[in-house]
Amino acid sequence: MQDPILTIESLDMDARGVGHLDNEDGSPGKVIFVEGALPGERVRFETLRKKKNWEQGRMTELVKASSLRVEPLCPHFDHCGGCSMQHLEPSAQVAMKQRVLEDNLWHLSKVKPDQVMRPLYGPTWGYRFRARLSVRYVAKKGKVLVGFHEKKSSYVADMEDCKILPPHVARMLMPLRDLVRSLSIFEQMPQIEVAVGENVTALVLRIMAPLTPDDEVLLKAFADQWQIQWWLQPKGPDTAAPYYPLDQELSYSLPEFGIRMPFKPVDFTQVNHHINRVLVHKALRLLEVQPSDRVADLFCGLGNFTLPLATQAREVVGIEGSTALTERALANARVNGVAHKTSFSTRNLFEVTVDDLIALGKFDRMLIDPPRDGAMALSLALGELKEKRPDLLPKRIVYVSCSPSTLARDAGVLTHVAGYTLSKAGVVNMFPHTSHVESMAVFDLP
Repeated sequence: MQDPILTIESLDMDARGVGHLDNEDGSPGKVIFVEGALPGERVRFETLRKKKNWEQGRMTELVKASSLRVEPLCPHFDHCGGCSMQHLEPSAQVAMKQRVLEDNLWHLSKVKPDQVMRPLYGPTWGYRFRARLSVRYVAKKGKVLVGFHEKKSSYVADMEDCKILPPHVARMLMPLRDLVRSLSIFEQMPQIEVAVGENVTALVLRIMAPLTPDDEVLLKAFADQWQIQWWLQPKGPDTAAPYYPLDQELSYSLPEFGIRMPFKPVDFTQVNHHINRVLVHKALRLLEVQPSDRVADLFCGLGNFTLPLATQAREVVGIEGSTALTERALANARVNGVAHKTSFSTRNLFEVTVDDLIALGKFDRMLIDPPRDGAMALSLALGELKEKRPDLLPKRIVYVSCSPSTLARDAGVLTHVAGYTLSKAGVVNMFPHTSHVESMAVFDLP
């Protein structure tokens, strides 16, 4: 029996084609999600997973192709899980992400932006300056694999190249296989984390057993040959420490603001340094900071926004949940000569209350850049602030998001409860060829 034909209507947030199998009376029936299919296409598919109201399948034949379909640049695209959208023309990828953002805002919170901003673009290849590569010795193949996981699998993809890693890192994939296999602990090294700075590339080697003297010789020779810095991580991320050479420091710059940001390879920094510069520029332009303003940077991390803000505002208060991070952010402020205009404090922003906001005082502007969990407690606290001390509400909020669903949820609270207007929203293509949606939103008091 031949596989059924399905017309693809849209893409979901995992870049799977979405269609409906018609019922016998011709009405739309069960929802079908098909890996590798694009909107407007007609495809045959086989079912991999079946539930009462939906099925998940894999395309077995492309009956009618979309005009937006392109040939993936990477030969490993079909099995490597690092990318999900290389088969879709890049500008169409961004359009899909914009639609995901708008759909989330409307369906989750019944909010529409007054203006949809133009997407922020950057390089589409060689952009991934941060990556976590898995390492596995596969006895059946007699070789070590270094790379991303396979699609929907815990296995490591057998990849010899990577088009989204910087070329100098991609060229190391095969030599890294040989290096790991030559070490005494080749079966006790599950991960290599990559962090690329402007002048240094660091590789963090997760080791679950001590190195031998011979291992150390091999690692140092590799570092010298490929011009990289080794870090060793025997346990959790906090145990990562530089190993060889010791006279190097990772950093990135925001030249528009005269800022240089030192960082560690296990720190959170943006994956795409090119887009990060555009993101910081756009966020500060949207905030419209005046020299007399007092600004809050919430979830400030190492000061990616705090330090540039300090070049424009009277005072910037950075708040983060980790004392180690706020201490590092203050150190970065000192390095850049803006410590006199910044202060940092440690608070759990996932449990922040209206009393906390009142204690912090009046902010003219606020920037929020939370992790995927969003800023629900903060949004609710701002809603309570409207009732208790409306004079303390910041006039404008710029919200930088890495999750359209939590942004939409928080936007509902900020608009329907705290009284803000969603003035603008748009996507930032931080992760080309993936379904990851980064976005920005501007909230104003009427």
